[in-house]
Amino acid sequence: MACIESLKYEIVLRGASFSECREYVRKNCREVVTVNPGFVLFEKPVVGVPPVLIGLDGDTITFPYTKPCYGSFLLRAESREEAARLRALAGKRT
Repeated sequence: MACIESLKYEIVLRGASFSECREYVRKNCREVVTVNPGFVLFEKPVVGVPPVLIGLDGDTITFPYTKPCYGSFLLRAESREEAARLRALAGKRT
């Protein structure tokens, strides 16, 4: 994937701060995975202030995304493969 726009996504929060994204994920997602800034999700590095939280609900992934000149968003997209990769990452840490 060359561009986030090629994903089918839903905007959960627009113009959100990193802490607002983190709180939304913490309160609204069944599973939460913590990653460092630079972690690659959907072939794009995640930008943020640690801890960066990514939410999982089945195959749905809720994640922060920063678009230069437009600010930060919290997006939601489905991907069985990326959800499995995140769960495997979380499993390695426990």
